[in-house]
Amino acid sequence: MAMESSLWSTCDYSHNVTFFYNLVGKKISVEWESRDVFVIGLGLTVCLIVVLANLMVMAAISMNHRFHFPIYYLLGNMAAADLFAGIAYINLMLHTGPWTSTLTKEQWYIRGALIDISLTASVANLLAVAVERHQTIITMQLHSKMTKRRVVLLIVCIWAVSIIMGLVPSLFWNCECDLDDCSTVAPLYSRRFLIFWAVLNLLTFFIMVAMYTRIFFYVRYQISHMSQHSSEIRHRQTVFNLMKTISMVLGAFVICWMPGLVTLLLTGCWAKTATPTPTRSSVWS
Repeated sequence: MAMESSLWSTCDYSHNVTFFYNLVGKKISVEWESRDVFVIGLGLTVCLIVVLANLMVMAAISMNHRFHFPIYYLLGNMAAADLFAGIAYINLMLHTGPWTSTLTKEQWYIRGALIDISLTASVANLLAVAVERHQTIITMQLHSKMTKRRVVLLIVCIWAVSIIMGLVPSLFWNCECDLDDCSTVAPLYSRRFLIFWAVLNLLTFFIMVAMYTRIFFYVRYQISHMSQHSSEIRHRQTVFNLMKTISMVLGAFVICWMPGLVTLLLTGCWAKTATPTPTRSSVWS
């Protein structure tokens, strides 16, 4: 029994994608079903809308000199991350269903890495915007005094961290050397990595929500106790309106991603571990 368990944890890189799906009991469609066609058609349509919408946002920020401030550069970078997410999901739609079994492990890892990179970049951008707004609005300013050079450096760091996080599963934190740790959601990923990734993103969400909640109530308090000078009223109302817009963006993002992250966390924590069976053993070759 100990020898069998040892073999089950031995690194063997000859397994294909189908092996890992069979291992965790996740079915790969053999033929196209009407549901598959509908999901892919709807998914591609939504992804194209996301790509076009974010291209318009990036173009508007680039061409309008009134938006050449740190907060708008960060929002533009967030649009770039969302555009990248749209492209990542287009790639997913074109490599899912019956096509999954034709993927090499490298192609499968690339498919997952693109999604990981886009989500990490979006979350990191939202966190950067939250920190920038907190620093700026607590002093009741409309725009940050951060230099363009620092903003560019921050954006580069965001993408560098995102790319690293996207490459982690394919480089070393996967279940190819520990088949008991394979995830039912992403069969080649380690369940421990998915738990770490979900907890990290959920923790970031809670931090951002706490920061925006503090800013929101602070601004409301300041507006209710400020003088009646018209220029001061307009300035603070502009700040408040900008905060409401950013808060709605954050709220929509959290609502869209929270269910998936919670699902990843629960699946990673309570999913059954894979155990070798005769049917699975037949796939080893």
